[in-house]
Amino acid sequence: MRVARFFVDPPLESGAHIALPERAAHHAVRVLRLRVGDPLTLFDGRGGEYAATLAERARNTVSVEVGAWHEVEREAPLGIVLAQGISSAERMDLTVQKAVELGVAAIQPLDCEKSVVRLDARRAQSRIAHWRRVAISACEQCGRNRLPEVRRPLSVAALCEATRAQSPKWLLAPEAQTRLGDAARGLGSGMLLAAGPEAGFSDAETRALLEAGYAPVQLGPRILRTETAALAAIAALNALVGDG
Repeated sequence: MRVARFFVDPPLESGAHIALPERAAHHAVRVLRLRVGDPLTLFDGRGGEYAATLAERARNTVSVEVGAWHEVEREAPLGIVLAQGISSAERMDLTVQKAVELGVAAIQPLDCEKSVVRLDARRAQSRIAHWRRVAISACEQCGRNRLPEVRRPLSVAALCEATRAQSPKWLLAPEAQTRLGDAARGLGSGMLLAAGPEAGFSDAETRALLEAGYAPVQLGPRILRTETAALAAIAALNALVGDG
């Protein structure tokens, strides 16, 4: 039987008795129907995981006893940072969720000229919090014990300036001459992958990325949707040179 996993912040400690966060408590009791004495796995996003036991179940609280820490890591070796053009709500959620499951180290949302969704400061803060919750849920599901960073949105110009000295970095471009499989040969750990929103990057953004050293690569002859392109690239890289 699979043991339920929950993220808990702040840091955990063996022997502690803690109350699960409201979201986790609701899922444990209302969805999974866990009972006193049932085993759990807890993680705090900093590496490793803790065995735990449901100790008390009340109407509005669920208390657990934290057991032994286990040095379990399930991180992908490539350390991919995905710079993703912000897409509409469901598509962006899917991209964040599946990118986390596929092992990205961080997600950098991009506020692009052709983005369907435009975020002011208040909405950006709300979206970041939402994407981080999506990332936490994905970690709970897939077994990761380290939370990938979900960063504040940047413009493409700001991304280019911030990453000019970094390498390698790729731009997913259907018209590129280099295939991803060829570019992946000899790839080590730590890389940037830029993918546009629904309508793609503008001509000016594409020029800026190329001038900043982003190498254009393509995934094949078909044009992929924004929620497909980056995920297909990450999955392919995992299969070619990662943990696949």
